[in-house]
Amino acid sequence: MFNLIIKELKNHAPFTALGALSGIILMLVFWHMPREVSHELFYVFHPLHVLLSALTTATMYRLHTCPKNHSKNCNLPLLLSIGFVGSIGIATLSDSIMPYIGEALLNMPNRHHHIGFIEKWWLISGVAIVGITIAYFNPSTKFPHLGHVLISTWASLFHILMAKAEAMSLITSVAIFVFLFLAVWLPCCISDIVFPLLFVKTNKKKT
Repeated sequence: MFNLIIKELKNHAPFTALGALSGIILMLVFWHMPREVSHELFYVFHPLHVLLSALTTATMYRLHTCPKNHSKNCNLPLLLSIGFVGSIGIATLSDSIMPYIGEALLNMPNRHHHIGFIEKWWLISGVAIVGITIAYFNPSTKFPHLGHVLISTWASLFHILMAKAEAMSLITSVAIFVFLFLAVWLPCCISDIVFPLLFVKTNKKKT
Protein backbone atom coordinates (compact mmCIF):
# COMPACT_ATOMS: atom_id res chain seq x y z
CA MET A 1 0.00 0.00 0.00
CA PHE A 2 2.87 2.40 0.81
CA ASN A 3 4.41 1.76 -2.62
CA LEU A 4 1.05 2.33 -4.28
CA ILE A 5 0.64 5.69 -2.54
CA ILE A 6 4.17 6.80 -3.54
CA LYS A 7 3.49 5.80 -7.14
CA GLU A 8 0.27 7.79 -7.23
CA LEU A 9 1.98 10.85 -5.68
CA LYS A 10 4.69 10.76 -8.34
CA ASN A 11 2.14 10.43 -11.14
CA HIS A 12 0.23 13.48 -9.92
CA ALA A 13 3.25 15.71 -9.22
CA PRO A 14 3.20 17.39 -12.68
CA PHE A 15 -0.45 18.38 -12.22
CA THR A 16 0.39 19.96 -8.86
CA ALA A 17 3.31 21.94 -10.28
CA LEU A 18 1.13 23.19 -13.14
CA GLY A 19 -1.56 24.29 -10.71
CA ALA A 20 0.86 26.21 -8.51
CA LEU A 21 2.34 27.97 -11.55
CA SER A 22 -1.08 29.00 -12.81
CA GLY A 23 -1.89 30.44 -9.38
CA ILE A 24 1.15 32.69 -9.42
CA ILE A 25 0.27 33.97 -12.89
CA LEU A 26 -3.31 34.73 -11.81
CA MET A 27 -2.04 36.43 -8.66
CA LEU A 28 0.06 38.86 -10.71
CA VAL A 29 -2.85 39.57 -13.05
CA PHE A 30 -5.59 39.99 -10.42
CA TRP A 31 -3.72 41.52 -7.49
CA HIS A 32 -5.54 44.86 -7.80
CA MET A 33 -8.96 43.25 -8.16
CA PRO A 34 -11.53 44.58 -5.62
CA ARG A 35 -11.95 42.31 -2.60
CA GLU A 36 -15.69 41.94 -3.29
CA VAL A 37 -14.93 40.41 -6.68
CA SER A 38 -12.37 38.06 -5.11
CA HIS A 39 -15.08 36.94 -2.67
CA GLU A 40 -17.48 36.13 -5.50
CA LEU A 41 -14.77 34.24 -7.40
CA PHE A 42 -13.86 32.29 -4.28
CA TYR A 43 -17.43 31.03 -4.13
CA VAL A 44 -17.17 29.97 -7.75
CA PHE A 45 -13.93 28.02 -7.44
CA HIS A 46 -14.38 26.62 -3.93
CA PRO A 47 -17.59 24.72 -4.83
CA LEU A 48 -15.94 23.55 -8.05
CA HIS A 49 -13.01 22.31 -5.96
CA VAL A 50 -15.37 20.38 -3.68
CA LEU A 51 -17.11 18.87 -6.72
CA LEU A 52 -13.85 17.68 -8.31
CA SER A 53 -12.43 16.56 -4.97
CA ALA A 54 -15.53 14.46 -4.26
CA LEU A 55 -15.37 12.99 -7.76
CA THR A 56 -11.66 12.12 -7.53
CA THR A 57 -11.68 10.88 -3.93
CA ALA A 58 -14.72 8.67 -4.45
CA THR A 59 -13.30 7.45 -7.76
CA MET A 60 -9.98 6.42 -6.19
CA TYR A 61 -11.83 4.35 -3.58
CA ARG A 62 -14.25 3.00 -6.19
CA LEU A 63 -11.53 1.81 -8.59
CA HIS A 64 -9.57 0.03 -5.86
CA THR A 65 -12.53 -1.77 -4.29
CA CYS A 66 -14.68 -2.91 -7.18
CA PRO A 67 -14.25 -3.03 -10.97
CA LYS A 68 -15.87 -0.35 -13.09
CA ASN A 69 -18.57 -2.68 -14.39
CA HIS A 70 -19.49 -4.10 -10.97
CA SER A 71 -20.95 -1.10 -9.16
CA LYS A 72 -23.53 -3.27 -7.39
CA ASN A 73 -20.75 -4.78 -5.28
CA CYS A 74 -19.57 -1.38 -3.94
CA ASN A 75 -20.19 -0.30 -0.36
CA LEU A 76 -22.32 2.74 -1.18
CA PRO A 77 -22.60 4.19 2.37
CA LEU A 78 -18.82 4.01 2.78
CA LEU A 79 -18.31 5.50 -0.69
CA LEU A 80 -20.58 8.42 0.26
CA SER A 81 -18.78 8.94 3.58
CA ILE A 82 -15.31 8.87 2.03
CA GLY A 83 -16.30 11.21 -0.79
CA PHE A 84 -18.12 13.62 1.51
CA VAL A 85 -15.51 13.86 4.27
CA GLY A 86 -12.56 13.67 1.90
CA SER A 87 -13.86 16.46 -0.31
CA ILE A 88 -15.43 18.97 2.09
CA GLY A 89 -12.97 18.45 4.94
CA ILE A 90 -9.81 18.60 2.89
CA ALA A 91 -11.08 21.26 0.47
CA THR A 92 -11.79 23.46 3.49
CA LEU A 93 -8.24 22.87 4.71
CA SER A 94 -6.84 23.68 1.27
CA ASP A 95 -9.04 26.65 0.30
CA SER A 96 -9.72 28.31 3.65
CA ILE A 97 -7.59 27.21 6.59
CA MET A 98 -4.14 27.04 4.99
CA PRO A 99 -4.60 30.33 3.09
CA TYR A 100 -5.80 31.96 6.32
CA ILE A 101 -2.67 30.77 8.13
CA GLY A 102 -0.61 32.36 5.36
CA GLU A 103 -2.59 35.58 5.60
CA ALA A 104 -2.09 35.70 9.37
CA LEU A 105 1.66 35.07 9.10
CA LEU A 106 1.94 37.81 6.47
CA ASN A 107 -0.23 40.10 8.62
CA MET A 108 -2.62 40.83 5.76
CA PRO A 109 -5.10 43.57 6.75
CA ASN A 110 -8.38 41.92 5.66
CA ARG A 111 -7.76 38.30 6.59
CA HIS A 112 -10.76 36.11 7.40
CA HIS A 113 -11.37 32.35 7.41
CA HIS A 114 -14.23 31.85 4.95
CA ILE A 115 -15.59 28.35 5.67
CA GLY A 116 -17.75 27.33 2.74
CA PHE A 117 -19.66 24.47 4.36
CA ILE A 118 -20.76 26.86 7.13
CA GLU A 119 -21.39 30.03 5.12
CA LYS A 120 -23.05 28.20 2.20
CA TRP A 121 -23.64 24.67 3.50
CA TRP A 122 -26.41 23.91 1.00
CA LEU A 123 -24.16 24.66 -1.98
CA ILE A 124 -21.06 22.84 -0.71
CA SER A 125 -22.98 19.74 0.41
CA GLY A 126 -24.90 19.63 -2.87
CA VAL A 127 -21.86 19.71 -5.14
CA ALA A 128 -20.13 17.04 -3.02
CA ILE A 129 -23.07 14.68 -3.51
CA VAL A 130 -23.05 15.36 -7.26
CA GLY A 131 -19.34 14.50 -7.48
CA ILE A 132 -19.79 11.26 -5.55
CA THR A 133 -22.72 10.25 -7.76
CA ILE A 134 -20.67 10.77 -10.92
CA ALA A 135 -17.83 8.68 -9.44
CA TYR A 136 -20.21 5.86 -8.63
CA PHE A 137 -21.53 5.55 -12.17
CA ASN A 138 -18.49 6.66 -14.18
CA PRO A 139 -15.22 6.53 -12.21
CA SER A 140 -12.24 8.32 -13.76
CA THR A 141 -9.16 9.93 -12.15
CA LYS A 142 -6.82 11.52 -14.69
CA PHE A 143 -8.72 14.57 -15.92
CA PRO A 144 -10.58 15.18 -12.64
CA HIS A 145 -7.31 15.35 -10.69
CA LEU A 146 -5.79 17.87 -13.11
CA GLY A 147 -8.92 19.98 -12.85
CA HIS A 148 -8.96 19.48 -9.08
CA VAL A 149 -5.41 20.86 -8.71
CA LEU A 150 -6.05 23.90 -10.92
CA ILE A 151 -9.36 24.78 -9.27
CA SER A 152 -7.90 24.24 -5.79
CA THR A 153 -5.06 26.66 -6.54
CA TRP A 154 -7.45 29.31 -7.81
CA ALA A 155 -9.79 28.94 -4.83
CA SER A 156 -6.87 29.34 -2.41
CA LEU A 157 -5.58 32.29 -4.42
CA PHE A 158 -8.86 34.23 -4.32
CA HIS A 159 -9.13 33.57 -0.58
CA ILE A 160 -5.73 35.22 -0.19
CA LEU A 161 -6.66 38.08 -2.52
CA MET A 162 -9.62 38.90 -0.27
CA ALA A 163 -7.13 39.63 2.52
CA LYS A 164 -4.47 41.48 0.53
CA ALA A 165 -3.07 44.93 1.05
CA GLU A 166 -2.86 47.43 -1.79
CA ALA A 167 0.84 46.84 -2.51
CA MET A 168 2.66 43.56 -3.06
CA SER A 169 6.33 43.14 -2.21
CA LEU A 170 8.67 40.50 -3.57
CA ILE A 171 8.75 38.77 -0.18
CA THR A 172 4.95 38.67 -0.12
CA SER A 173 4.75 37.17 -3.60
CA VAL A 174 7.31 34.47 -2.75
CA ALA A 175 5.50 33.64 0.50
CA ILE A 176 2.16 33.40 -1.32
CA PHE A 177 3.73 31.03 -3.84
CA VAL A 178 4.90 28.79 -0.99
CA PHE A 179 1.48 28.77 0.67
CA LEU A 180 -0.28 28.12 -2.64
CA PHE A 181 1.99 25.18 -3.37
CA LEU A 182 1.52 23.69 0.09
CA ALA A 183 -2.23 24.29 0.01
CA VAL A 184 -2.48 22.36 -3.25
CA TRP A 185 0.16 19.63 -2.89
CA LEU A 186 -0.55 18.35 0.61
CA PRO A 187 -4.37 18.50 0.94
CA CYS A 188 -5.17 17.55 -2.67
CA CYS A 189 -2.86 14.56 -2.75
CA ILE A 190 -4.11 13.43 0.66
CA SER A 191 -7.72 13.81 -0.49
CA ASP A 192 -7.30 12.17 -3.89
CA ILE A 193 -4.85 9.42 -2.99
CA VAL A 194 -3.95 8.75 0.65
CA PHE A 195 -7.36 9.18 2.30
CA PRO A 196 -9.39 6.79 0.07
CA LEU A 197 -6.56 4.23 -0.13
CA LEU A 198 -6.45 3.99 3.65
CA PHE A 199 -9.97 2.57 3.52
CA VAL A 200 -8.99 0.19 0.75
CA LYS A 201 -6.22 -1.14 3.00
CA THR A 202 -8.65 -1.55 5.89
CA ASN A 203 -11.12 -3.46 3.71
CA LYS A 204 -8.42 -5.85 2.54
CA LYS A 205 -7.45 -6.62 6.11
CA LYS A 206 -11.03 -7.46 6.97
CA THR A 207 -11.28 -9.85 4.05
